[in-house]
Amino acid sequence: MPADRPDLPPRAWQRMLSGRRLNLLDPSPFDIELSDIAHGLARVARWNGQTIGEHAFSVAQHCVIVEEIAMMLKPDLAAKWRLATLLHDAPEYVIGDMISPFKTVMGGNYKHVEERLHEAVHVSFGLPAHLPLYVTKLAKKADIICAYHEAIVLAGFEEKEAQKIFGKPRGLTQEQLARVRSSMNPLTTSQAQEQFLERFEQINTEVHLASQNISIIKERGVS
Repeated sequence: MPADRPDLPPRAWQRMLSGRRLNLLDPSPFDIELSDIAHGLARVARWNGQTIGEHAFSVAQHCVIVEEIAMMLKPDLAAKWRLATLLHDAPEYVIGDMISPFKTVMGGNYKHVEERLHEAVHVSFGLPAHLPLYVTKLAKKADIICAYHEAIVLAGFEEKEAQKIFGKPRGLTQEQLARVRSSMNPLTTSQAQEQFLERFEQINTEVHLASQNISIIKERGVS
């Protein structure tokens, strides 16, 4: 990575391909662009790239699978919370996918930056900065289920080793597990980026439709 000039103050912003300049320490929702998120996540490798296959298993592909698992766990999950689940790793388009041992070493500073970015992403797409606890817990459960199966299918873990680290995930049928595992064939960068964008647009359309329906119901109630 190119270094900044030593005679200038430290730089806390990154220029994105959209042209936005995102301040990592004080991110603004106005500087968050979906195209930047999809582009970045499709190029960030899960497991530090230590996965089988010709292509890295990207965070973008992981996010799509996690949202699918969340729907399996709670089929009536509202569209806006499915959108939040799809974006659960969105900050990694800027800060990368740090493996858990490194996050432990980094400590609170990393979590602070990650949380600020998450809040900006949420607000940018019409979500509350802080999600309801049950949504956060559901996304985390889906994330752990996904990580467990990624570890076995892609990262060379034995099942006992994966269980020791992640616990044995529960809540999915054998048919659903088969669907999850079959969707873990690493996509090319362009395929992962397109898949993420398509899923975002599908869910976001549902969010807007739900919002319109609520408005109609309120208007009828008033009249």
